[in-house]
Amino acid sequence: MDKDIKIIAEKYSQISPYLNEQTRRIWCGIESKSLGRGGISKVSASTGVSRTTIYEGIKDLETQSIIKTEKIKIRKVGGGRKSIKEKNPDIINKLELLVDPVTRGDPESPLLWTCKSTYQLSRELEKSGEKISQRSVCDLLSELGYSLQAPRKTKEGGKQPDRNDQFYYIYKTVKKFQTKIQPVISVDTKKKELIGEYKTNGREYYLKGRAPDVNVYDFIDKSLGKVSPYGVYDQSQNIGFVNVGITSDTAEFAVESIRRWWHEMGQPMYKEAKELLITADCGGSNGSRNRLWKLELQRFATESGLKIKVCHFPPGTSKWNKIEHRMFSHITKNWRGKPLISREVVVNLISNTTTTKGLKISAVLDENIYEAGKKVKDVVFNKIKLKTEKFHGEWNYKINP
Repeated sequence: MDKDIKIIAEKYSQISPYLNEQTRRIWCGIESKSLGRGGISKVSASTGVSRTTIYEGIKDLETQSIIKTEKIKIRKVGGGRKSIKEKNPDIINKLELLVDPVTRGDPESPLLWTCKSTYQLSRELEKSGEKISQRSVCDLLSELGYSLQAPRKTKEGGKQPDRNDQFYYIYKTVKKFQTKIQPVISVDTKKKELIGEYKTNGREYYLKGRAPDVNVYDFIDKSLGKVSPYGVYDQSQNIGFVNVGITSDTAEFAVESIRRWWHEMGQPMYKEAKELLITADCGGSNGSRNRLWKLELQRFATESGLKIKVCHFPPGTSKWNKIEHRMFSHITKNWRGKPLISREVVVNLISNTTTTKGLKISAVLDENIYEAGKKVKDVVFNKIKLKTEKFHGEWNYKINP
């Protein structure tokens, strides 16, 4: 329970025996004004006094129209207009059948396949002979425990039996590498973005009426196309690198992004590094079954002299990858409400993304052309110095130089 609501409820329980109709609404008006924004809702929730009555109390205070007690007619206890529940107890059942027909067992509900707004619920109840306002529908839904909610992204598909064990394996491996002061990176491709005068999610501060105008339709601009930001996040240093590609998101592009991170940020920071740990999703350009991904890692390992260890998150658990909530989420916030009118704008917005925890990101534009659909023949794949681990070798493996 909200702290303010609890305090008001305690105060009201003590003072209510001494209040009449007029002083009750005045007292509620004073309490709601003292709380500021949201005060009316809190007072109503803690006292049971309707919002309309509280508004009347505030109006009395503001207009100073308080009448002397001896001249006012105070209704007896129980007087006044009856609540809609008292007048028609069956309205609760009717409302619940409209809101939740599946649970209530009403397959012929008139609102089974429509958006159930409070206005629509009010109109539908009126059709059945119940006169009720939209505001009253809101109050009844609140009493019944309903609230406006959106579907939650919690289902991750078929759950792997060793999912939690893989999480623990990754955790132990990361700690082991960090103890030895060896680099640990989380990698992934951010959602492709249209370049041009297109709307982006979120809002930004502009002078009134000065928000930028953007295209009505999101038809791709053939001259600008899309960009594929591939991110590399250093889990030990809270530093990120993003390689902004302009063509296909392929395994070659993914490993080239890691290579660029290594030369620009990794190698200068980890001068004594002999190993590199990569945590990645199970699919996409860095997927566990992607043969080209492993071949390109072999080439990078040979070039850099690093022993590369890869740990993949189980299928359907990509949101657990550190880069998602430690870097990509902050990039999205930084360009909210800003049209990505050019590739340079994307690079600049990414490079200027920071957090209070000290996150710093470097971004570059990769204008190389990466061909999609390349295949790796068995004779080439078998030359990779690949060693799979005993525990889920399809997710955990090493590639030596």
